[in-house]
Amino acid sequence: MPGLLEDCQEQFGSSELYAVLGISKNASDNELRKAYHKASLRVHPDRVSQKEKKEATSKFQTLGRVYKILSDAESRAIYDETGAVDEESAVSDCKDWEKYWRSLFSRVTKEDIINFEKKYVGSEEELQDLEAAYEKGKGDMDHILRSVLLCTVEDEQRFRSIIDAWIEEGRVQLYEAYSSETKAKKNKRKRKATREAEEAEAAKKELGLGDAPLDLNTLILKRSQDRAKNMDSFLDSLADKYSKPSAKGRRPKK
Repeated sequence: MPGLLEDCQEQFGSSELYAVLGISKNASDNELRKAYHKASLRVHPDRVSQKEKKEATSKFQTLGRVYKILSDAESRAIYDETGAVDEESAVSDCKDWEKYWRSLFSRVTKEDIINFEKKYVGSEEELQDLEAAYEKGKGDMDHILRSVLLCTVEDEQRFRSIIDAWIEEGRVQLYEAYSSETKAKKNKRKRKATREAEEAEAAKKELGLGDAPLDLNTLILKRSQDRAKNMDSFLDSLADKYSKPSAKGRRPKK
């Protein structure tokens, strides 16, 4: 049976535990918890189709094992020094990784989402994220709309007005991908957003979600239905803002 490091290599392309979570070896406990929250949300079994559920569940379990090693001071010290993991500690007596995950993180409520959206959209933080996305994607609008939190294709013109002003004042450079995007690519982006919104609406009706409290599954469908927003970026935001132990209540590089 493959060990944890082998599973990490196969499923995430790296046998280095910190790399799997996307953090440095010097990450604090809080940074570790947030990174685990983000990574596990991306592969959470509730987020995928029935066909993909087996693979997602396996990745979700592997991330839980990674976090158990790195969140234990003694196990982490041993790993840092030797590069080896205690397989028994990685598994322990935890058989229900979903229950383990829920024990670590507070439930995200509808009020959390609404409050965050009110504060974020149009804020200095959103402008920082927009600039970082523009630079990292070298002006590619698809990348920008995937990266900036809470945005839809409807925000594209607003973003372009801001970016155009930045280019004019020399704050950012003009990339070809930004200035020469074809009309066909823009239309494809709009069609995709419309299709995703329609699929989410159909899924919500099929599941009979109605106005039920927002658990993870409902949250995902609601975001797609209401705003057709990029879920990876949205969940990253919630992880940053709301990931806490359940017991308790960027500046971009230029």
